[in-house]
Amino acid sequence: MTEERRYFGTDGIRGVAGVPPLDPESLVRLGRAVAHTFMGEKGRRSILIGKDTRLSGYMIETSLAAGITAMGARVELCGPIPTPGVAYLTRSMLVDAGIMISASHNPFEDNGIKIFGADGYKLPDSVEVSIEEMMAPGVLDKAGADSTSIGKAHRIDDAIGRYTVYLKSTFSRSLSLQGLKIGFDCANGAGYIVAPQTCEELGADVVARGISPNGRNINAGFGSLYPEIVRKLVREQNLDVGICLDGDADRAILVDDKGGLVDGDMVLALCAIDYKERGKLTKNKVVATVMSNLGLDKLMQRHGIEVVRAQVGDRYVLEQMRKEGLILGGEQSGHAIFGEFSTTGDGILTALQVLEIMVRKQKPLSELVSEFVRFPQKLINIKVSSKPPFNEVPEIKAVIEQKEAELGDSGRILVRYSGTENKARVMVECEDADLCKQHASEVAQVIERTIGAV
Repeated sequence: MTEERRYFGTDGIRGVAGVPPLDPESLVRLGRAVAHTFMGEKGRRSILIGKDTRLSGYMIETSLAAGITAMGARVELCGPIPTPGVAYLTRSMLVDAGIMISASHNPFEDNGIKIFGADGYKLPDSVEVSIEEMMAPGVLDKAGADSTSIGKAHRIDDAIGRYTVYLKSTFSRSLSLQGLKIGFDCANGAGYIVAPQTCEELGADVVARGISPNGRNINAGFGSLYPEIVRKLVREQNLDVGICLDGDADRAILVDDKGGLVDGDMVLALCAIDYKERGKLTKNKVVATVMSNLGLDKLMQRHGIEVVRAQVGDRYVLEQMRKEGLILGGEQSGHAIFGEFSTTGDGILTALQVLEIMVRKQKPLSELVSEFVRFPQKLINIKVSSKPPFNEVPEIKAVIEQKEAELGDSGRILVRYSGTENKARVMVECEDADLCKQHASEVAQVIERTIGAV
């Protein structure tokens, strides 16, 4: 990525609500810039806006709509809906762009912006850079609509219903979830209605938690970062599977019938094997990220499937999938992309794909994922004061090279910066858990000593 970006990170804009660039003034400029980008020379256009359940979503939605309509474009307001729902409706309603207001798994004080093009795909870096340039004060002052051409905002009353119908269409018509007992933790987020509703309409008996959003409780002890809630639910109520969503429901972590955690790597492996058995896996390849567990590589190798690695972030997984013409990819964190159906990660769609495999094969999830052997991993996050290239900091470069030499072919080390936070992440993976912890700790200490935040 050669372009310098001020606001956009690896997954859109993210920050504290009310603080630039998520203050009303900046958001109006962002709305104007997005409208100008997608209006082109074709006159009046439409831009769709969805949001999760955060308190600040109302302020951000209103500010964006003000900027967009000031440029003469129409705004379609979805209300609370998962991020992949915005991507789907952007395509199906033939609007020119979609905006999702969410900070994913972050606490309610934070919020963010994700933008989709008319095709439902997240914007490339070059377009984000262009939008940032147009956000500068004064750039678009003379580009707005006159008083007779200002746009209108319209609320879509059945956005959730449309998205539910789409989700159900991805599930085989010859199958049913009848007889399955499913637990959901919806994180008090964007999926709190559509996730349990979709599975109930497909015949499942659903027990749901995290379905009472109040604007402040999104991700507060619930969701994909807190799988213990669903794990307890599965054990206490003898459920077949538990599903944990994050705040915008674009990813899912599962719990099997024995209470075992099923992360994104395991879901990707399960679906890849199923796709290959049914002759659907293009080129016998899947896309994972540099953070994916070595256990995924080992299992895929046994099944004759190649793992292609991409940068962390579902947008980069998708870019690699499109570049190579592949239809399946995902991240350990629970983002899975099914190119046959979707243009972005979708936690509910992911759950439905796993549930369909369970129904079709008539096997419990614990048995289906039993072949996956996870290598021990140790991940440490370090708050940093700056983000210089690691190879330009001699102490950090030296310790990384030392650890790479010590691990050899029996493991690996990955050191990278977060794309959304001022943090460095150290991940070590090898067959010995204690060795993982030791190596990761030693690298983290050097990073903290050299560039750690005070």
